[in-house]
Amino acid sequence: MRVFVTGATGHIGSAVVPELLSAGHEVVGLARSETSAAALKALGAEARLGDLDDLDGLREAASAADGVIHLAFKHDAMVAGDYASAVEADLAALRAFREALAGTGKPFVGTSGTGVLSHASGRTATEDVVLAPGPGLLARAAAENLAIDFAESAIRSSVVRLPPTVHSALDRHGFVPMLIATARATGVSGHLGDGANRWPAVHTLDAARVYRLALEQAPAGSRLHAVGDEGVPFRQIAEAIGRHLDVPVAAIPSDQAEAHFGFLAAVVPLDNPTSGERTRRLLGWQPAHPGLLTDLDLGHYFG
Repeated sequence: MRVFVTGATGHIGSAVVPELLSAGHEVVGLARSETSAAALKALGAEARLGDLDDLDGLREAASAADGVIHLAFKHDAMVAGDYASAVEADLAALRAFREALAGTGKPFVGTSGTGVLSHASGRTATEDVVLAPGPGLLARAAAENLAIDFAESAIRSSVVRLPPTVHSALDRHGFVPMLIATARATGVSGHLGDGANRWPAVHTLDAARVYRLALEQAPAGSRLHAVGDEGVPFRQIAEAIGRHLDVPVAAIPSDQAEAHFGFLAAVVPLDNPTSGERTRRLLGWQPAHPGLLTDLDLGHYFG
């Protein structure tokens, strides 16, 4: 297939593009700069200059493609605290894609996060959990639900839910590097409470394979979990960081969470155990790369 990929030079995209190319697909990646365009061309992909605000360009690129993988998100706005505008930009892009793909039967693979499932507390979340949009992290449920609803417009849509930790040597700006930077800056690798809350995780290369398989074979309306580790206790993540940085590990009082963790104070306490068993059966996918704690101990995050 000829596949249009947004976020093609980001953390996940930098693994998805080679995964697609190695499987024989052609790739056209959305690039926000000439530097990003050059990086795509070096991989053997085509580049289309533009961004998520260029809705006409998104429609045109989707119409010319055999399928779309949508990875881009305004992470800079999210980190700056303007999560609402990042979600609204995502919704606008999704509406443009629906207009371009309606009635074609082409595949569309969107992106969400397992973090929204932390609101389904008390059990390990599975792919059949559907949430109504709400405040905070739940705002992104609107985009997820919209992408799934593409199926009603004869689009073979699916959504990949990514864990809060997608880890590998390709990860430069995700939550793990942020936690490491916080521990370096404060001299403490922190957790909240007893640190027993659980974060799911997946290796970047394993996640990339889920996107390719979703493009190729996921039934319309599929919610998919790119999950390797179902739930790593946050304290163990903090301990691994503390060990590699040679700093103490400590519980941060809740009234000091924002001062210590900054933006991450909203996500550190997530208890988000998540299963990917249904996705594994549906796509014939199995994680083949190291889990989070093993990957941390490889040392590349601390170089």
